[in-house]
Amino acid sequence: MASSMINGAENLNLISGRTPKGLAFIGSEFHRKCFLSKGLVSYTRNFNAKTRTLNCSLSSSRPVSQPRFIQHKKEAFWFYRFLSIVYDHVINPGHWTEDMRDEALEPADLYDRNMIVVDVGGGTGFTTLGIIKHVDAKNVTILDQSPHQLAKAKQKEPLKECKIIEGDAEDLPFPTDYADRYISAGSIEYWPDPQRGIKEAYRVLKIGGKACLIGPVYPTFWLSRFFADLWMLFPKEEEYIEWFKKAGFKDVQLKRIGPKWYRGVRRHGLIMGCSVTGVKPLSGDSPLQLGPKAEDVEKPVNPFVFFLRFILGAIAATYFVLVPIYMWLKDQIVPKGRPI
Repeated sequence: MASSMINGAENLNLISGRTPKGLAFIGSEFHRKCFLSKGLVSYTRNFNAKTRTLNCSLSSSRPVSQPRFIQHKKEAFWFYRFLSIVYDHVINPGHWTEDMRDEALEPADLYDRNMIVVDVGGGTGFTTLGIIKHVDAKNVTILDQSPHQLAKAKQKEPLKECKIIEGDAEDLPFPTDYADRYISAGSIEYWPDPQRGIKEAYRVLKIGGKACLIGPVYPTFWLSRFFADLWMLFPKEEEYIEWFKKAGFKDVQLKRIGPKWYRGVRRHGLIMGCSVTGVKPLSGDSPLQLGPKAEDVEKPVNPFVFFLRFILGAIAATYFVLVPIYMWLKDQIVPKGRPI
């Protein structure tokens, strides 16, 4: 696995190595766009290695503070009310394969079957099936706000011993210093306040515990950026790092993942594009202080506005259902070894 390191807050530095065409890293803080190889990315202040500084340009995204159409708990609830019917048959084959899942969970360091693990936003339990390869099911809790997704998880025989509960990723029903591992895959894109969710991840972990958050990456292709900003949250890689560090995590690392038939191309973004990990260095709550929640789920909504947002978000989602089909066809047509 190729590895990339980013040094300091002044420059983006790339360890000498081959850079595949079309693989973009976008830095809003640094006002640059850089191309790095798929692998492990981390932020460090000092490290001794020969590096090559790249001059890059910014490709901006819609601010996180402006939620997308399905980046609301209520819209996400109804979105999954229908998507849960076909989730395991439509989403997983194109965006979240077993190989991707196992690769993304590797940095979580699930080495002990007696670990206490929480799978936040666990949905139908697809990621949980990867977790229980390494941890006893009785020690795993699946949490999701969608009862329809959880109903699918309950039907899976290997997950019968897991605790399955409804809950909010931004307000977890677990005590402080509770779990050895926090896993969340394909959930952050629906969080109105991702920093709050990562702060909660810090709180529920024991000292020395590790959080592993798996989520989308922001596209660089203009049309994909447009639909991403309509649909749900596609964070940039450095945004993940910043959220983890602000919450108090140490040893923060980011590992890039993707379907094999994407052949390294990330210009359209990926619904499952990176696995970010961090270690909790101290017991107790996160040192980060936040204000009120970004979304009040009890607040009444205008039915017309809700319906319009839901339809527009669903249309944007359709684009990202078609993208993997397009990429798979290109992989079949374009000879191996040629960039696509």
